[in-house]
Amino acid sequence: MALIVKKFGGSSVGSTDKILAVAKRILSEKQPGDQIVMVVSAMGDTTDDLIALAKKIDKDPYRFQREMDMLLTTGEQVSIALLTMAFETLGQKAVSLTGPLAGMKTNAVHTKGKIVDIQPQRVLDELAKGNIVVVAGFQGADVKGDPVTLGRGGSDTSAVALAGALKADSCEIFTDVDGVYSADPRMVPDARRMKEITYDEMLEMARLGAGVMQPRSVEMGKYFNMPIHVRSTFTTKPGTMIREAYTMEEKDFVIRGVAHDEKVAKIAVLGVPNNPGIAHSIFSALAAANIDVDMIVQSIRNIEKNVTDMVFTLASDDLPQAKPIVDKVANELNAIAVLVEEDVAKVSIVGAGMLGNPGIAARMFGALSKAQINIDVISTSEISISCLIKSADLKKAANAIHEEFFPKK
Repeated sequence: MALIVKKFGGSSVGSTDKILAVAKRILSEKQPGDQIVMVVSAMGDTTDDLIALAKKIDKDPYRFQREMDMLLTTGEQVSIALLTMAFETLGQKAVSLTGPLAGMKTNAVHTKGKIVDIQPQRVLDELAKGNIVVVAGFQGADVKGDPVTLGRGGSDTSAVALAGALKADSCEIFTDVDGVYSADPRMVPDARRMKEITYDEMLEMARLGAGVMQPRSVEMGKYFNMPIHVRSTFTTKPGTMIREAYTMEEKDFVIRGVAHDEKVAKIAVLGVPNNPGIAHSIFSALAAANIDVDMIVQSIRNIEKNVTDMVFTLASDDLPQAKPIVDKVANELNAIAVLVEEDVAKVSIVGAGMLGNPGIAARMFGALSKAQINIDVISTSEISISCLIKSADLKKAANAIHEEFFPKK
């Protein structure tokens, strides 16, 4: 007897046939006495289709953030209703709950919300009645009851947070791949599936572009100390365990994986005064608009005139909102110009094993050099190194770096 939270992504429930297949699989694996909570994403490309509809009304529909959340939350409601019907058709009692009905409380930051509290009493009540509970991922509600979405991949966060709040025995994330790989197998054919990875390494991989998990979901796993099993919807093979520490031979790897991010843009603010408070004026304005920045570099442009260039990256989806903000601040600072590059990408290596292992950065840069790839910006953390390169070089770069650290046997 166990309480299990299982999350299924959009590709897993992309059609009614797939929804029925998911329901049959759950029932075939369910043990007597098991209590099952399902967290489900919108079907297939539904979210993208809804965004496309909004863009037919306004070319920048995210100006209406509350209404975008009102629109996008409908996608998951379709999935949970159909999956619940599938269970009932197969003779299993079930009930569907939206994120707010399941107790998901968020802040009021529309389209990029964060879970601030979970009160899952309704979920527990329905489980006690013998129901499988089917919960809409990706969504919650703020203190006013307005719908708030959790950003791309937010269903992962819903599932892990709910598992933690319910003190579940396990949390399983079902997706279209059979685990976490040392690189995106669509980009790097020789990528290897990992048996295990730590929360910290997975968090860094996710932050740097590995799309298999949303960063906040990994943070939730670490907060609740909830092991997360990432596995395939389409096979019964074990996937990858995300947990606090290794238990197997995986600890022998210095580098855990190569991550990449194509949805990146670079902004350079040229010729700003090299005075205290300049960086704050730029980045506080972006923070006020809930725009995250990364790979920040400041360099002296002209010592005699005491001016500097400020370079940073951000998600390309945030560029339409960020550019006017930066332009305004740059004008107030009498900067020379604001330049934007969109043909860039970020490639990174991640691994706790690089701590105490000198030469890791040199090996990464050497692999890029051999592949004749120029590095534009470099940033580091304790367990990662990232390079900004031209987007046209991304596939070649990812494969070159992967071959350096994971040579073919």
